[in-house]
Amino acid sequence: MSTSVSGRTTTPANPAIDDASAADSTGLRNLYLVRFGFAVLWAVLFAISASTINVASVILLLVYPLFDVAAAVVDVRSSDAARLAAPLRINMALSALATVGLAVAAGSGFPAVLRVWGAWAITAGVVQLVVALGRRRMGGQWAMIASGAISAVAGTTFVIQAGRPDPSLASLAGYATLGGIFFLVSALRLRRAAR
Repeated sequence: MSTSVSGRTTTPANPAIDDASAADSTGLRNLYLVRFGFAVLWAVLFAISASTINVASVILLLVYPLFDVAAAVVDVRSSDAARLAAPLRINMALSALATVGLAVAAGSGFPAVLRVWGAWAITAGVVQLVVALGRRRMGGQWAMIASGAISAVAGTTFVIQAGRPDPSLASLAGYATLGGIFFLVSALRLRRAAR
């Protein structure tokens, strides 16, 4: 049904679609806030334990990609994510493989861990970029686009760092913190876009 207002024809918004978009935006915003909190907490704990490969650092190394799998599962189950299910499922597989790879690499030292983490950061960053580009109409995605691109670049630096003398895992805490900040920015932008 169309109505004429001041000579212009307008079509009323579909309340069911508007409600679904609002729910998708709220669900995604909440997921981003949880991911921000997790990333910051993880970074603090990892910074404390990352000077050596020990039980705490290995557990944290494994928990990070496992959390990414869980977040992708929540994301793919959201109604907005139906059209983005394929890249999100790819992300789940990549994160699960990273978990296994990190478990193996932890026994070989810092360089092996950095190589696996770097490969995961590159591939997961590309997937994040694809998903964020697919959601750009939703608003609040520029930070996720930037985060995906930065993740790919950071992953490359981790791989390069693995070949240098005295590699360190400390940079992984910074990587997680920056990723968390991007999730926070996107959550805040989604909130603004929903208003």
